[in-house]
Amino acid sequence: MTQGAGQGPEVERTATLRDFRVPAYVHEAGPHMHSAHPGEVAPTPEETYPEGYTPTQRDLPVVNRGDTVQVTVDPETAAAPQASTGQGPLYVVGDVHGYLDQLMSALQEKGLLDAAGNWCAGTARLWFLGDFTDRGPDGIGVIDLVMRLSAEAAAAGGYCKALMGNHELLLLGAKRFGDTPVNSGAGTATFQAAWLLNGGQKTDMDRLQDHHLQWMSRLDAIEEVDGHLLVHSDTTAYLDYGRSIEEVNDTVRETITRNDADEVWDLFRKFTKRFSFRDEGGADAVRSLLDTYGGARIVHGHSPIPYLLGEVGSEDDEDNRDPVIEGPHVYADGLAIAMDGGVTMAGKLLVQQLPLDT
Repeated sequence: MTQGAGQGPEVERTATLRDFRVPAYVHEAGPHMHSAHPGEVAPTPEETYPEGYTPTQRDLPVVNRGDTVQVTVDPETAAAPQASTGQGPLYVVGDVHGYLDQLMSALQEKGLLDAAGNWCAGTARLWFLGDFTDRGPDGIGVIDLVMRLSAEAAAAGGYCKALMGNHELLLLGAKRFGDTPVNSGAGTATFQAAWLLNGGQKTDMDRLQDHHLQWMSRLDAIEEVDGHLLVHSDTTAYLDYGRSIEEVNDTVRETITRNDADEVWDLFRKFTKRFSFRDEGGADAVRSLLDTYGGARIVHGHSPIPYLLGEVGSEDDEDNRDPVIEGPHVYADGLAIAMDGGVTMAGKLLVQQLPLDT
């Protein structure tokens, strides 16, 4: 068991949207929604907010989509990683949100961890797409596990790496800036209030140490691996931070290092945006990222698959059912792969080998 595992109160998962409502400005369709050709960028409309609105209000809608593809992977036939020389198979992990036990089980099912929770995948390559904490019972335990696996995988000739999610930015901001008011563009906001509103766990904050903060602050925001452009959020906001992968990652790290509350809030706000790749113009939005940073497909977390399927209604619905998620979802003309299985809403924590067969 990793450091911090099993600590903290039991957290009951819920199929409601109580912890999933986010600001209206995140419901973007991307600056390319009206573009008829890849690379043709339409002007981005100026964000507007209703009077008294703050970016901590919960209002994430449900989108009933008919053009997504659910990929089912049989765990019995999934190829197990081989401990051999050379480059091993590539795996990605969707949003974890503190569900350490589910993460351990999913990694063991794929043959990446042994029964004791140690790396046993040799030269396999493992990428986490961000959002390790909040909502679930043991976010710090999840971070400790990922940090430990990074060392164990490297010693075996493979690697375990992670991307920056918006909840890492939120936790960093809550720890550093607390109740310091930030310029939200829509009234008063603080990192502390936003963190609590979006599932912040006191047990995580109590166990958060300097080495956790340093690790999170150094995470990359975007990476390209084997033709897959890996990001956390389904947004085109990455384009605001550079025209190359290296430039984006450097700019994000520099923003965090400057320790300016307003700058970090703006970064968090942009990485909280979602839904750029759905609806009309979604495929063009994906192409704009692929054309800029490389890759043939984009792989993201952040937006739970149940929303893309329309399987989860609002918290006021009386007939909500637990979503049935079997695997990743492919959409946007086959260019985007969604990996957030909605573990926090009784969905599934996804670990997937790439490339997909579809």
